[in-house]
Amino acid sequence: MPTGMWWFIGAAWFELLLAAVLLRSCGTRSEEPGADGAPPPQALALLRGGRRAAVTVALVALHQRGAVAAGRKHTIRANGGPGRTHDPVQLGVHGALHRALALRTLTLRPEARRAVDALRGELRGAGLLRPLARWWAARTLLACVPLTALVGPFVTGAAGGNLTRALAAGVPAVLVAVALLRLPDTTRAARRLLAALRERYPLPEHRREVTDGRLVQLYVALYGDPALALFLPRFSRDGGLLDRPWEDDGLPRSDREGDRNRPPSDGTPGAGGPSR
Repeated sequence: MPTGMWWFIGAAWFELLLAAVLLRSCGTRSEEPGADGAPPPQALALLRGGRRAAVTVALVALHQRGAVAAGRKHTIRANGGPGRTHDPVQLGVHGALHRALALRTLTLRPEARRAVDALRGELRGAGLLRPLARWWAARTLLACVPLTALVGPFVTGAAGGNLTRALAAGVPAVLVAVALLRLPDTTRAARRLLAALRERYPLPEHRREVTDGRLVQLYVALYGDPALALFLPRFSRDGGLLDRPWEDDGLPRSDREGDRNRPPSDGTPGAGGPSR
């Protein structure tokens, strides 16, 4: 293998090392928040599942006040004003519902995007998400690793068996780069916070065990689909909030059938308005 090729392999590993340093240093900026001072449900959902999860929790809160309802063909529609709330994400999501929208489309609406991006900025400032500049710098370096490993053999004139060996020598660096690119932008403090809250608030087996609408939002923020199917089965199904088909949501058949005869509020603690 050409001697010059080792310089390219070394450069690829140097890019990996620098990216790892950036990722590690930007993941330990602040002290871990305690469970009692946990962020609001929308923020926890953003840490767990990103933009879609944050918008989903905002919709749950709005639905509990009767401000949104399930529309036709798995969409969400406004059902009056947003109610008594000053939460920016809830206001942004409600303001985006000029017409009935699917959840995927709703998350991309400017009003909802701005609100969620502002919340993301607050979480970065709190040390729960990696600082944006270092995050993108690390990802840029990682994206350069495959390019460095691929260009090296051709620049150094490797051919035949040498070309095969040179490309094979760059594979480990490329695999490590791909693995690091898949890392979430949540910090260690955020992951510990979510784990602590899940331990403190395990998902109940029956929705009748929860009488506080705020707790419903917390469960949806922490667990996603299983909590939606448990606490708001009708709204989640008809509004297209679930990531998987209704038949596979894990909800017992008796609960699904009984839900058809319940009032439109889903029987959710804290729910106040119609859902259809």
